[in-house]
Amino acid sequence: MEWSTVIVLCSTFFFFLFLGVPISFAIGLSSLITIMLSIPFDAAITVISQKMASGLDSFSLLAIPFFILAGNIMNRGGIALRLIEFAKVIGGRLPGSLAHVNVLANMMFGSISGSAVASAAAVGGTMAPLQKKEGYDPAFSAAVNITSSPTGLLIPPSNTFIVYSLISGGTSIGALFLAGYIPGILMGLSIMLIIGFIAKKRNYPVSPKPTKSEAIKKTLDALPSLGLIVVIMGGIVRGVFTATEASAFAVVYTLILAVVFYREVSLKQLPKIILDSVVTTSIVLLLIGTSMGMSWAMANADIPYTISDALLNISENPIVILLIINVILLIVGVFMDMTPALLIFTPIFFPIVTELGMDPVHFGVLMAFNLSIGICTPPVGSALFIGCSVGGIKIDKVIKPLLPFYAMLIIALMLVTFVPELSLALPRFFLGY
Repeated sequence: MEWSTVIVLCSTFFFFLFLGVPISFAIGLSSLITIMLSIPFDAAITVISQKMASGLDSFSLLAIPFFILAGNIMNRGGIALRLIEFAKVIGGRLPGSLAHVNVLANMMFGSISGSAVASAAAVGGTMAPLQKKEGYDPAFSAAVNITSSPTGLLIPPSNTFIVYSLISGGTSIGALFLAGYIPGILMGLSIMLIIGFIAKKRNYPVSPKPTKSEAIKKTLDALPSLGLIVVIMGGIVRGVFTATEASAFAVVYTLILAVVFYREVSLKQLPKIILDSVVTTSIVLLLIGTSMGMSWAMANADIPYTISDALLNISENPIVILLIINVILLIVGVFMDMTPALLIFTPIFFPIVTELGMDPVHFGVLMAFNLSIGICTPPVGSALFIGCSVGGIKIDKVIKPLLPFYAMLIIALMLVTFVPELSLALPRFFLGY
């Protein structure tokens, strides 16, 4: 019964995707059909409706619309340009300095905006013409921007970790936020390592050293934006507010910053920003709601435990099991966006890794890191399409330059997978986790 249910759930889900049905509805419809295998249609409708409603009835989920709104305000608030200038101060003397600046700016802007796509568009759109002018290969520049844009998804505040916390049964959001720092920085550094090697080989130029006064000015311009991360994480770590309360504070902070301090957003623009945030929030919450229905359908049919038994029958060695999970997630990330993949596969793999003794926070970082790579890959990688668009280059031209970056990111993923302290050191130090 279990494997027949797995086949029905997977086949109907991918069938609806093949027809072009939006992924939220594909999840909901495939879950409904699967539930109908065990109970009547009327009861199945009632069950999936109740699971969607109860799944969204969570205080922690309030953080998502607030962080989305704060990110949208920051996206339009002239933040990217200021962070790029600050990144030049940090990495401007390295070989291939503009490429390093691209990575650093994506790390900072992505963590503030919470969006890999926004980061790829805002930072890449500014950096691509600058790098072209300095003689950089456009395909190389696009590859750097594409692979570095998801780094901010690991560096908090991150909606990805909020969603994972809900699906995994209440894993500490504060611990997840802290756990993302070192892996997120490791992701950025691994990309910069490849940049340094290629830049030295191709003799890419080093940017002129800014004067002391220029460096101070650029740093001071960027500090208010970076202050958002410091205030939010400082407040969470010290217990001043929860992650949900921090998200509301983030909206107030970004409003003051963009409207009053930088004066890049006018009051007339706010209604459209709010409307865009509502649309994005609706998409995310509908995904979460329908995924709750799918989680119940899988649990009712013992699908997670069936898959767990199948994996453990292959091997009981934790290293082998984690390698298999990583390979599956890397393949999934190629075909599915990050949020639905997280919502669908967390309930499947979570019981397996907890049985192996893996910490839930560590596994959350592993999933976020793994699926972040998928954002950069064809055929559905959102960062790939945006990065090629702003870089003015076709996708087929950028695949080869992307390969060394993919290889380095997978090496970094293996480090995060098999060295738990990379994820757990900061939560243990600050929270006694």
